[in-house]
Amino acid sequence: MHTLTPLALLTDSSAVTGVQAVDGGVLSLAPLMVALPLFGAALLLLTGRRSDRWGPWFAVAMSSLSFVVGLASIVTLLGRPADERVLDLSMFSWISVGSFHLDAGLRLDPLSLTFVMLVTFVGTLIHVYSIAYMAHDPSKRRFFAYLNLFVAAMLLLVLADSYLLLFVGWEGVGLASYLLIGFWNHRPAYAVAAKKAFIANRVGDVGLLVALMLMFSTFGGVSFSTVDAGVPHASTGTLTAMGLVLLVAACGKSAQFPLQSWLGDAMAGPTPVSALIHAATMVTAGVYLVVRSGAIYDGAPDARLVVVVVGAITLLFGAVVGCAKDDLKKALAASTMSQIGYMFLAAGLGPIGYAIAIFHLVTHGFFKAGMFLGAGSVMHGMDDQVDMRRFGGLARYMKVTWVTFGLGWLAILGIPPFSGYFSKDRIIEAAFVPVDGAPWRAWVFGTIALVGAGITAFYMSRMFFMTFEGERRWAPKADGEPQHPHESPKLMTVPMIVLAAGSVALGGLLAAGGFTTWLEPVTGHVSHEAGPVLPAWLIVTLTLLVVVVGLVLAWRQYAAAPVPLTPPPGSVLTRAARADLYQDQVNDALLVEPGQHLTRSLVYLDRQVVDGGFSGLARFVVGTGNVVRRVQTGYARQYAATMLLGLVILVVAVLAPRI
Repeated sequence: MHTLTPLALLTDSSAVTGVQAVDGGVLSLAPLMVALPLFGAALLLLTGRRSDRWGPWFAVAMSSLSFVVGLASIVTLLGRPADERVLDLSMFSWISVGSFHLDAGLRLDPLSLTFVMLVTFVGTLIHVYSIAYMAHDPSKRRFFAYLNLFVAAMLLLVLADSYLLLFVGWEGVGLASYLLIGFWNHRPAYAVAAKKAFIANRVGDVGLLVALMLMFSTFGGVSFSTVDAGVPHASTGTLTAMGLVLLVAACGKSAQFPLQSWLGDAMAGPTPVSALIHAATMVTAGVYLVVRSGAIYDGAPDARLVVVVVGAITLLFGAVVGCAKDDLKKALAASTMSQIGYMFLAAGLGPIGYAIAIFHLVTHGFFKAGMFLGAGSVMHGMDDQVDMRRFGGLARYMKVTWVTFGLGWLAILGIPPFSGYFSKDRIIEAAFVPVDGAPWRAWVFGTIALVGAGITAFYMSRMFFMTFEGERRWAPKADGEPQHPHESPKLMTVPMIVLAAGSVALGGLLAAGGFTTWLEPVTGHVSHEAGPVLPAWLIVTLTLLVVVVGLVLAWRQYAAAPVPLTPPPGSVLTRAARADLYQDQVNDALLVEPGQHLTRSLVYLDRQVVDGGFSGLARFVVGTGNVVRRVQTGYARQYAATMLLGLVILVVAVLAPRI
């Protein structure tokens, strides 16, 4: 049995010991990683229908070339000593106002280039998959333009050397996700889902904007170097406020509590979008932001604790919701929410968890993207149906999809030696380590992580058994014809096979290759061993035990027993989980309805008080004018009589006091 290496506490919170400038060579080509897919998006959008035939493959080429540049950069970085692996590349002077000057530049370090590899490699596979998946869509050229735009924005986000340039990529990712989720916006439900995702992310963006303001007022700049250098001189209260608003931004982008309600609805978009955005890239941006801001969180233990709490709540929230979903894609979305909750929990543990969070992020990107593409393959063979109660028995007809999806399923369960075992189990172990001198936290968060693993095993096994095992429960096609499930074409199955290979071997390879050591120039070196409150071997054993229990329970209910076509009423918790634990109702009650009442009150105030005051004054002036106008008759005799009357009154007024 594999025993995890004991975790340790960091003695020096400053992870980056020195930042160097890029002095030429391969690393000077780094801007091409962003420029190539951005050029692809612009060309496909500007050429219009003329690029319908070659546009998709051109988009694949741009993403592939970006991967090649990223791979060359990471090889070059590996050839440098560990203390020389954090480099800044200045591209041009961006903002210069008074004493404030900021260059647009890229930071090339193990963290950013790890994300580059994930985004470009998985993104390119999804581009290839999409060629077959979107083959008959008349607007496929526009779809691939949006895919390239998303890749470019995501790469800018992770490569930026300042929070302000990161914000540009952050907003670009939000725009691209809106365009992709609502790609089929002729269907009202899809357009609504895109707007919901867009608005929820804008709420989170307010947090990042406030953080930028706090950084500028506190440190006088917003570059990573300036902020990291200024953290030791800032007050704990300021750093706590900064960490909390950064967390708000991270929650919006990564669908974490309480800004998680948009993720399930976002499954309305094409399935490759779900694989790219909602499994491997955009929803992990929040984790990147927290880890990149590690210096701030290390100086604000309270803010870091809130990150752990948010992660713990979300991992249970997503797991419970996933247990009740019959929609294949929405069940996977709930799983994504839960797994990112694990990453937030790890990142919130501070130095002992930063690298582990990124480790699980990378392995999760492979097996979850593979399962989303597998869901798309099932939909391709089942007339776009997504109701798992109408599946069953597909293993005999879609063998490649069954095997690749199954390997991803075993990986997310954490069955050794699959990838999830090496990454998620490290998070569970880290959760049992006392942090900031509070052993009770280790017991609370460790238990939550352990219980989450058991629930994950149940709902993911439920999904696998309902889809591929048991008796077939197929519903007729939309035109009334019987279903004829079939395997997807090679352009779809080959990317699934590659991702499945990552589900099997990537975790072990990264663990053996010292992945957490590779990230040390950013996340810091861990020393002074401080193990978990339970022995590592016992944590591993308990984790595998709860996973097996969850798997067996799912097998008894959804493989060994018939699956009803209509879901039973279920318990109160089951009904709540089907309704996403009433997250939309809570948002309506706390945000939407009070906002509507406030808006109506302001409209009433504007119309009745502000406009009413000016309108009343205008009516008074008009009325006075109407009264005065009546004395202007145009008759000379009347004017003469009025003048005489006025003269008499004047004379009386003058002479009366003398009489």
